[in-house]
Amino acid sequence: MATRANRQTGGGGILYVVATPIGNPNDLSARAIRTLAEVSLIACEDTRRTGQLLARHQIGTPTISHFEHNEERRVPELVERLKAGEKIALVTDAGTPAISDPGFRLVRAALEANVRVVAVPGASAVVAALSIAGIPTDRFTFEGFIPARDAARSKALDELRRESRTMVFYEAARRVADTLAAMTTAFGESRDAAVVCEITKTYERTIRGTLAELERHFRATPALGEIVIVVAGAPHQSDAAGVAIDVHQALEVLREAGLGLKQASAVIARLTGVGRREVYQDALKSRDDDSSDD
Repeated sequence: MATRANRQTGGGGILYVVATPIGNPNDLSARAIRTLAEVSLIACEDTRRTGQLLARHQIGTPTISHFEHNEERRVPELVERLKAGEKIALVTDAGTPAISDPGFRLVRAALEANVRVVAVPGASAVVAALSIAGIPTDRFTFEGFIPARDAARSKALDELRRESRTMVFYEAARRVADTLAAMTTAFGESRDAAVVCEITKTYERTIRGTLAELERHFRATPALGEIVIVVAGAPHQSDAAGVAIDVHQALEVLREAGLGLKQASAVIARLTGVGRREVYQDALKSRDDDSSDD
């Protein structure tokens, strides 16, 4: 099998930030293949994994490890080589470097050293999942991986409960059901969402429904592989029922009808799209304030 020769051009060093496939190896662009063949060095998370991709495309460029735990000591070395005029490509195991992957520190250090940084775009799980989720894409926010511990995860989601833009999250397969449960508590059971599994891979599938429906699905059928969760943004209070709802007044009516505070909060959360926990906490605070006035 022939190996492409590396070619270097004159001038200053350049750091190429190269996106690699997130699953299907054929998603590597022609420009990315050419860039990886022409640079003098490829900095990558896993030299073995990147080596397999390079071999598939007959690229013989040397590689060097650059991952989370050696990034601090590796960055100065790479920047010095860039300043000396080398052209280096930065890749991660899958997708675009620096997007929930190593790379940000090297990019920033290169820019601070007046080294030219060039993007070679390609596959992105965020955009790919958004494009097939069936949830509004005109405005969105990427939240990456949320904390794994229950308390920290709940806090992070509570801070997003009023977010009106579509939200995109990465998650480990083993935590999907628990994360969907936490999202149900924070955002409400009826919030629309989609879970995209193994995107661009052989067993790709997208499950759509409300957060409550998705939690039940993944409790019964555990997820496998790489996961992207897309969640619709919070609706305006008037969107759900067509009329504005006075939450405090509605709670009073439901309490008078015999519902407990938690039950009443759940009903209001479903009607408004506001997180059940938020409604409940506001109701508790309101009750305490009323008591202090007596």
